[in-house]
Amino acid sequence: MNIEHANHRGRTRSSTTLAAVVAATVSVALLASCTSARSGTATAVSSGVGASAGASTLPGEATTATATSATTAAQTTTNPPITAATTTIAPPTATTIPAPTTTTVPLVTEGAVVLVANASNVPGGAGKLASALAAVGFHMAPSTNAGGNEERLDVTKIYFLPGGEAVAQSLAMVMGSVAVTRMPVPAPITGANVNLADATVLIMLGTDLAGKKIPGLQGR
Repeated sequence: MNIEHANHRGRTRSSTTLAAVVAATVSVALLASCTSARSGTATAVSSGVGASAGASTLPGEATTATATSATTAAQTTTNPPITAATTTIAPPTATTIPAPTTTTVPLVTEGAVVLVANASNVPGGAGKLASALAAVGFHMAPSTNAGGNEERLDVTKIYFLPGGEAVAQSLAMVMGSVAVTRMPVPAPITGANVNLADATVLIMLGTDLAGKKIPGLQGR
């Protein structure tokens, strides 16, 4: 009797323990399921909030952007216009260049008698030159003709005797750098030294200057 009663109580305790274990297992399963559902919901809500935050502009931010645009527009409108600098260029000053000074070398006309012999083919050329030289102060003898081997010359030349060199050089200058040399003997003119008389300077007038104006005599 006692043994059977003890066995009955053992079976009762085993059933009770089994039921408690099953209940605990079911509770744990339900709790896990609820936890998973809540985690999914939280994730979905969090994603939705993030997307909304990225796509929407907060009212405060919109106001700030509008204010910034208005300030920029105001600055652009109120900036003063840029005025280009005006440069005044003074007119050039006229510079007056003085005219070159011309120095006239004085002629040596004293100390010799000058004779002109015509060695050109221009009739009257010797007399014309003699008159021009006399007009500026030279002492002239009556003109003659060239003779000998210098009866015809293309280029004028001047001969001189001692004492007449200075006058001969002045004549060469006014006539345009004519060659000057000592007079040969006999003088190359008609009548030679007889017709030379007291002349110490002899101009042998060639074709180059016969009948032409002497540049060095102009303005004297």
